[in-house]
Amino acid sequence: MDRKSQLTEPRPPQSNIAHIATDIPTIMAPVIGSIIAILLLALPTFAQTAAQPMPENASAKSYGDGWECNIGFRLNENDCVAVNVPQNAYETNRSYGSGWECLHGFRSIDETACVAVEVPEQGYLDPSGERWRCLRGFIKVDDTCQEIVLPANAYLADASYGSTWTCERGFEVTGDLCTAIAVPANAYLNGSGYGQPWTCERGFLENNGLCEAVVMPANAFFDDATYGIGWKCDRGYAASGETCDLIDVPEYAHLDRSGNRWECDKNFQKSKGLCVLND
Repeated sequence: MDRKSQLTEPRPPQSNIAHIATDIPTIMAPVIGSIIAILLLALPTFAQTAAQPMPENASAKSYGDGWECNIGFRLNENDCVAVNVPQNAYETNRSYGSGWECLHGFRSIDETACVAVEVPEQGYLDPSGERWRCLRGFIKVDDTCQEIVLPANAYLADASYGSTWTCERGFEVTGDLCTAIAVPANAYLNGSGYGQPWTCERGFLENNGLCEAVVMPANAFFDDATYGIGWKCDRGYAASGETCDLIDVPEYAHLDRSGNRWECDKNFQKSKGLCVLND
């Protein structure tokens, strides 16, 4: 387009421009309305802080704006009222919480009163001062301490949970009694709290509740593992049924770490019971 055409091109009428200018407030109205609403919600808080006078028994906060009630007083609506300390309680001299706590030996009821902790016979006051416990040899049953009845061959347990008594060594729990543990010949008590209470002596293995002697072949030694046959072959021998046979180590081979098998030397591989050179 040449300069002459540009100069002669008609311009938009003034009415259209005025129409656009008129629409701007309409477009911005929701945004402006939201901002005004936020400011209106915030104004009461600011106004209340600034306008609310400091009541009696209050002091300005050590940091920030506003005030807080003095120690010994609590906020009630817009006033600071004295903390009502019930009988058998003392002031905590703290600006938070109820402002009081019960004396040692008393406990709070509904956060309004302090009542004495009633300790039953054969009981004692807990160090917290708010509850009680039973003496050794007694157990808590409802609001009383009842004596623990020990069966024969038992003693008091110090566990905080579970049974209150434990059987003496050589006895096991059977219902409410302690019965003697039947230890077979060639065995001894192991003191375990679970599983088999006895263990076979060295050289014996458990079989159907008995301890049977381990029969070891030549060139073997006793193995006290909890599983197996009870013996292992010496180094250079391999188990074959109930015997230990001498291992025939082929050329270019050696005994492995266990000593009961052989393996080929480096650069050799096993083939048909021999060690052949790798290609």
